[in-house]
Amino acid sequence: MKAVVRRGLRLAAGLLIGSGAAAIELLFTLLVGIALLLVLAWPRGRRAVMRPLAAGAGKLVEMERHRLRTLLGERVAGTYEPVGALRYLAVRWALGVLGAVVLLSVIIGAAYCTFFFYGWLIVDIRDPGTVALGTLGGLFLLFLAMQGIFGVAALEGNLARHFLGPSHQEELERRIEQLATSRAGVVDAVHDERRRIERDLHDGVQQRLVALGMLLGRARRSGDPERADDLLRQAHEQSREALTELREVAWRVYPTVLDEAGLRAALETVAERSSLPVRLKCVLKQEPGKAAANVAYFVVSESVTNAVKHSEAPHIDVEVVEEARTLRIRVRDYGRGGADPEGSGLFGLSRRVAALDGLLQIKSPLGGPTTITAEIPCE
Repeated sequence: MKAVVRRGLRLAAGLLIGSGAAAIELLFTLLVGIALLLVLAWPRGRRAVMRPLAAGAGKLVEMERHRLRTLLGERVAGTYEPVGALRYLAVRWALGVLGAVVLLSVIIGAAYCTFFFYGWLIVDIRDPGTVALGTLGGLFLLFLAMQGIFGVAALEGNLARHFLGPSHQEELERRIEQLATSRAGVVDAVHDERRRIERDLHDGVQQRLVALGMLLGRARRSGDPERADDLLRQAHEQSREALTELREVAWRVYPTVLDEAGLRAALETVAERSSLPVRLKCVLKQEPGKAAANVAYFVVSESVTNAVKHSEAPHIDVEVVEEARTLRIRVRDYGRGGADPEGSGLFGLSRRVAALDGLLQIKSPLGGPTTITAEIPCE
């Protein structure tokens, strides 16, 4: 309930500012109309007039995009044509007037529905029934006006996307290009993962198995029983370390706990296995899909691993929250910073996230802290 009230107040503030901007936009629209009318039959003059008009329209549209983004929660692409900006402003002022009417209705409805409490101090009320009926009417008007706030805010976003957003054909072309890039990124990520597994097996497990074989061979050839027992003891230690390292490699390939107990348990295991203290906050309304859970796990696991290896941080904060069917992940260490987003590990994470139409951002100024944020759609 509190979230709805806060959103309603934020939308009302956005409509109020938009109502004030409507007067400026109306004057600008009239100025554009007069200027174009004067040079209607003069092509060179029309082009000369369009340049300052387009610049002014761009500034007004940028103000509108900022208002839509910060107060109405609507994100509009910034790649719009000057003609689209002029058309948007020519229509937007009318929607600003509608927003002003809705806000005025809210004030009138609130005044009528509360008149029963303060009206006794202003006028001599002779018919309480009429006041009560007016209160009910005020409540109904207030309800409709509050719904109107949400409706006008939605219209604001739709109008901006219609005039400022890309066309359907452009959107399809952008989507095809994005999918082609994501597919290529997934293929590269798979190849990188295979190379990493091969390197871990070659440099770790294989070397220990070679050492194990050498120790067993020396023990067989040794004629001294005590020396043979010492070599067998070393071989036993090598076999245990090889088994531990093989489990580590298998865990990095894919953790079975992710399928058996879910994402929360897998992240808790990452926190427990880390050599640095990890403060984990995981808020999930329900278990995400396998693809989203897999990517989320690897984002956290690789980020923690990189922080342990390179950051020299005292501790790591990990936050995974599900909001509106989107997993929002933030991993922050308080180390020395300077992480390279184009490095193989972080670049591989960005390709994993992009394959699910997600977004990965890395902020790592020198001196820290390093913050890795990701948004992964759950559907």
